[in-house]
Amino acid sequence: MSDLLNEKWPKVTVIIVNWNGERFLDRCLSALLAQTVAPHEIIVVDNASSDGSLDLVRRFPSVRLLAQDRNLGFARGNNLAIEEAAAESEWIALLNPDAFVEPRWLEALLSATRDYPAFEVFASKLVSAADPAVLDGAGDAYHVSGLVWRRGHGAPVASVSEQVREEFSPCAAAALYQRRILVEAGGFDEDYFCYLEDLDLGFRLRLAGYRCLYVSASVAHHVGSGTTSGQHSDFAVYHGHRNLVWTYVKNMPWLLFWAFLPLHLAMNLVTLTVFTWRGQGLTMLRAKRDALKGIPKMWWKRRSIQSSRIATVREIWRLMDKSIIPIRRINICDYRNKCRR
Repeated sequence: MSDLLNEKWPKVTVIIVNWNGERFLDRCLSALLAQTVAPHEIIVVDNASSDGSLDLVRRFPSVRLLAQDRNLGFARGNNLAIEEAAAESEWIALLNPDAFVEPRWLEALLSATRDYPAFEVFASKLVSAADPAVLDGAGDAYHVSGLVWRRGHGAPVASVSEQVREEFSPCAAAALYQRRILVEAGGFDEDYFCYLEDLDLGFRLRLAGYRCLYVSASVAHHVGSGTTSGQHSDFAVYHGHRNLVWTYVKNMPWLLFWAFLPLHLAMNLVTLTVFTWRGQGLTMLRAKRDALKGIPKMWWKRRSIQSSRIATVREIWRLMDKSIIPIRRINICDYRNKCRR
């Protein structure tokens, strides 16, 4: 891609937070370097990988490597890269190492920023890397109970509308954000470490008056749980269900908070029961215990978030999912596969 052709597009920094993702990184980075619109820069934050990730990234001289001596987590890793990104980059694209973008991925996102200037956040279409005919996600849905899932996860791609549409939040496995609003929001909440940190950020951005658009033409093939110990690991269950409580406490506007608190408590009781039956009751108890211990700090954060809220309760309510929750969605780790442990 010539410099002349790239001049018509705003500058984008693509950020990848990696932990032991060597087996995916070559394909991930090669796909990024084959884009019809080249990113201004690519940053890989390596969270103290013990595999060959560092050597692999160094084979790509145009990729900027931020190697860490300890695991910062997904939230802090992204925040660090946002701070370090080139000053001229107006946009930040987030990508998982186990997400392989199609050639027009970035061009489609940047085209959407021009065609839909009322939006500041853009979600990609995620398809299964194992079977591209199956949808991995089309933006993130937030249920009034506080449960979260990827829209359309597991559905045939052909059954999902190709129209762009407003979505509650993007999945950070492949998403584009206006850099200014990320800085304004303070980035990801580092207390989360990983899991639901992108939904929390998306919720806070929405409360601040910013909007998310799902762009079906921007496609990434996603493995899911590619660099973690698995969808049902104690690590994933713990962080997912602890952070689920914190997200509700911090972000739900007062009217919705009190109206759906009984449903939120009931949902937590049901998930505790389900995971106890699966043999992970102690993990869930620890997650809920630590969620409760963290509520004073989250409540303090809530005061700042809600005092600066721009979006109306009606606007937030309009975009929340209000459907009856299927049992398959009780397991948060079935559809929140983005943790970088």
